[in-house]
Amino acid sequence: MAVKVKTTKPKKILVIVESPAKAKTIEKYLGPSYMVKASMGHLIDLPKSRLAIDVDNNFEPEYITVRGRAKLLKELQSDAKKSDSVMLASDNDREGEAIAWHLQNAISAKYGAIPISRISFNEITPEAIKNAVANPTIIDISKVDAQKARRVLDRLVGYNLSPLLWKKVKNGLSAGRVQSVALRLICEREQEVESFIPEEYWTLDAELKAGKGAFRAALTLWKGEKADLKKESDAQSIVEVLKNADFIVSDIRESEKSVHPRPPFTTSVLQQTAANRLGFTSKKTMQLAQQLYEGINMGSSRVGLISYMRTDSVRVSQSALAEVRAWIGKEHPGELPEKANYFSVGKSSQDAHEAIRPTYTSYTPDAVKEYLSRDQHRLYAIIWERFVSSQMKNAKTKTISADINADAALFRVAGTTLIYQGFYKVLNVLAAKEEKGQSFPPIKKGDTLVLRKFIPEQHFTQGPPRYTDASIVKTLEEKGIGRPSTYAPTISLLLERYYVQRTNKQLVPTLLGRLICNMLVENFGDVVNVDFTAKMEKGLDEVEDKETRKNWPDMIREFYTPFIEKVNEVGKNLASQKGSLDEPTDEICEKCGKPMVKKLGKYGYFLACSGFPECRNAKSIPLGKCPKCGGDVVERKRKGRGKKFYGCTNYPECDFITHFKPLSQNCPKCGCFMVEKHEKGRGTHKACINPHCDNNHTEGGERVSS
Repeated sequence: MAVKVKTTKPKKILVIVESPAKAKTIEKYLGPSYMVKASMGHLIDLPKSRLAIDVDNNFEPEYITVRGRAKLLKELQSDAKKSDSVMLASDNDREGEAIAWHLQNAISAKYGAIPISRISFNEITPEAIKNAVANPTIIDISKVDAQKARRVLDRLVGYNLSPLLWKKVKNGLSAGRVQSVALRLICEREQEVESFIPEEYWTLDAELKAGKGAFRAALTLWKGEKADLKKESDAQSIVEVLKNADFIVSDIRESEKSVHPRPPFTTSVLQQTAANRLGFTSKKTMQLAQQLYEGINMGSSRVGLISYMRTDSVRVSQSALAEVRAWIGKEHPGELPEKANYFSVGKSSQDAHEAIRPTYTSYTPDAVKEYLSRDQHRLYAIIWERFVSSQMKNAKTKTISADINADAALFRVAGTTLIYQGFYKVLNVLAAKEEKGQSFPPIKKGDTLVLRKFIPEQHFTQGPPRYTDASIVKTLEEKGIGRPSTYAPTISLLLERYYVQRTNKQLVPTLLGRLICNMLVENFGDVVNVDFTAKMEKGLDEVEDKETRKNWPDMIREFYTPFIEKVNEVGKNLASQKGSLDEPTDEICEKCGKPMVKKLGKYGYFLACSGFPECRNAKSIPLGKCPKCGGDVVERKRKGRGKKFYGCTNYPECDFITHFKPLSQNCPKCGCFMVEKHEKGRGTHKACINPHCDNNHTEGGERVSS
């Protein structure tokens, strides 16, 4: 009788990452001995419904399984039981370390004997993943403590200030440590914009003829001093003096300038560049970067195309430097410097990760274009160009400038040309104006030029610009507010709360945002303060730093004691401002006949019946009369991405829609409503919505003051 031999199914090593896309990429690299699963971010966190911080016991947080995630946690625990060991591969930052720590605790609590290790990597490539697996480490408790301190600090601020806003202003509002400081910066800039008084000034150019061509030279000095023309008469008086003067080239100077390549991207600079060059919001940039990092299907393989995208360092690994230098040496040997270029890391940089770079230099933007969406490709292109160019030789430009004397006036003209391409050879999307150059007229010292005409031009001094995604991120970084992972979520939160609106890429505070900002600044000015927030960020860094190892409960206690006293005091003494933003209207409720009131909701203003709660009628605010059927035109939002448009309330009988914002002004020619248009060459201007009205054309629109 044959004896059956019992065979046991070989166990696998469980690897837990954060996202399914990352899991899919890594699983292809590790092979059948590994099982890769995703935690989908945090599985264990503070509850949303209550403070959950024991303020009397060293601010100990009370963690629970995130609602809706219990099933997934149970599955991961079960997978761990079936495995020989577990490797926690969440992101290599504070949040990732906390996710790994919670998972380790949850698995160990149920199945204590399973070996659990921590692995980390800066890029998702076969080499990086296999190297991480071969060199496992343990959880970095200092990072966990820093994340815990930040979470507790933000919870104490948000869960004490937000209820105050609900009580004194309206339900559904929120305040936060970083969010409220960013709002303050935007509101203060808006005050500067509104208080700025433009001043008139004039410039005077002379159009001069040299040979067959003509060029313009700018008046620089008048009677030996800088030309300061306050009004038109100042310019005209100089024209009168110079109209019969001889224009003689008195001096020509040449100078060469070496243009250094820029360092590879950090998170904040990537967001700024993507906003300025590609028109991306910070949120969109980070979403696309996440996709490039986690992996893209390229034929039969799946590849992570860029290194980790949350970093404040410009440091690059030696292996990446060797690879990019080898590529430059092959493709552009004349532009390869003798030694690698190194860039200094900022004082406030944590330097935990490398700069953002392509994982493989050989994957040029053209080589991967067919596998990427248009926006993915554009973002990848600027990352690739910035990194490769950073390791190439300097470019050189030559500037020629000429002084032209005419009586007591000195005019000047200059031209710049690129005389050595250097790193510009690999720039396409990031090509700069220096590469295009500016021509210099064919003149030499001693030439007498022919005056064709004077060109006086009126100008007005420009006030401070409103913040954009790019400039607010730059300011937050410079002032030490937040970290690479918080810039995009902070902007998104301000927009979602209707504290700020994005208008023509500018961040403009709403009335609600300004009300909240004023209330917080007046009562908690020391908390919603740039210096305080930067100090707290530095404190969190000291908690994480293995040398300083600052005790995080002491840091929280120092802040919390005076803070909670102030919260209690303000709660008792601050007058309620509920309903302060409501406005009576002439609209009558069609259901009960009572007047309608203009109210502020989660997504902006709307009309509500003054008979609430007996009558619950509410509707969008009419912005104009439909040019097709005479119905009301109101603001609407598309599903999904939620893009705004304006449509007729008689839909589907009437299909009128427009993407231009209606203004509370009718056309003086036809009576239809005016809209706000924005065009690249012309800026923002008013035009009639009626396509048959000649006030609709761009040349007929009235400029909108910004």
